[in-house]
Amino acid sequence: MSLASWFRWNEPPHRISQRNPTEMVVETLMMELSWQIKQAEKQQRERENEYRKIKTGVDYGWLVSYPKQSYDISPGERLQLEDMCTKIHPSYCGPVILRFRQVVAEYEPEAQEVSRLFRSVLQEAAEKIKEEEEAKKLAKQWNTKNRTSLSLTTFKSRSRISPFISDIKTISEDVERGTQPNRRVWSMPEFRNTK
Repeated sequence: MSLASWFRWNEPPHRISQRNPTEMVVETLMMELSWQIKQAEKQQRERENEYRKIKTGVDYGWLVSYPKQSYDISPGERLQLEDMCTKIHPSYCGPVILRFRQVVAEYEPEAQEVSRLFRSVLQEAAEKIKEEEEAKKLAKQWNTKNRTSLSLTTFKSRSRISPFISDIKTISEDVERGTQPNRRVWSMPEFRNTK
């Protein structure tokens, strides 16, 4: 064995960017779900302690030992949630987490209800992503149709708008000279044919 194998800490660490972005999104969102479940359990225990304290008038919280085993979602539900997480684009990962935290703070759910809220936030985000993709697709189709419009290209080639041309007559010039203005609308720019 070489000494280099013993000193692996000298090797450069593997970069996170080498991993698949979808896997990173799934891992990040599922970590957030498990953290929120733990927080909900903690709040649930605190509410129970407060209730006992009010009911008995004495705080026995220091005597209570909580089980190490906490609530966990079923493997089937976990797979469904992970599948839903794969549909979330990496750029939406942060907003999804913020929305999830907002919903959890708003509803203060029990630990068993957190995964249901998470599912609803993921569905909401997936629908929003789908709507934005459809809007982009329509905008792209609209832009390609507009570029090939025959009437627009022929209009551009035949006439030119010259709003700053020097020989444009104005109403103020006619008033200064004391002459009657022509019947032309003065607020419109002058159109000229190019030859």
